[in-house]
Amino acid sequence: MALIGNLRHRPARRLGQLYGGLLLYGVSMALMVRSDLGLDPWDVFHQGLSERTGLSFGTVTIAVGALVLLLWIPLRQRPGLGTVSNVVVIGLVADATLALLPAGGPLGVRIALLVTGIVANGAATGLYLGAQLGPGPRDGLMTGFVARRPGLSVRLVRTVIEVVVLVLGLLLGGTVGVGTVAYALAIGPLAHLLIPLFAVPVTESAPAAPTAVPVG
Repeated sequence: MALIGNLRHRPARRLGQLYGGLLLYGVSMALMVRSDLGLDPWDVFHQGLSERTGLSFGTVTIAVGALVLLLWIPLRQRPGLGTVSNVVVIGLVADATLALLPAGGPLGVRIALLVTGIVANGAATGLYLGAQLGPGPRDGLMTGFVARRPGLSVRLVRTVIEVVVLVLGLLLGGTVGVGTVAYALAIGPLAHLLIPLFAVPVTESAPAAPTAVPVG
């Protein structure tokens, strides 16, 4: 699969924004894990697999991302630098942050971790998608299905995928709770606000057209 996107326009800003966003995304995931108040559907799945396999949360995140990326081949989706970087960077950063953050703590601290994690996740989404160097692998899975089945809406496909991974994650032992609901309610408005804010035009005359709200 050939990579999409190029770095002819504003390469320094776009690369800085991409990797800054991915770093922040990994940190945000770790904050929500340490809150122990519930995760987004994909991270419930990642955490459940981690519990079952004994692999670190970040390692599982990387492995699942790589497997999802392989599903792009029959869907004829083309990855970008941001797509490949997403697979590797987020998991490594999540593990590093989890190693620094102690588990447990008072409820007030855990609520603060959850809120900070959700807001940081929204900002990270705006940053890395705004760089326009390719969506995350899970996002491409959603849009690939829609492209192959035009009669299906993005909303429906996203909902089905997230419900499936959420149920699987719950069965595997992942954490579902108030944080799961809070993330579902907040991430759409946050991404709607922040993706246009951080969008980098890739030509001098055309406005940026970043990818829709991600699924992880």
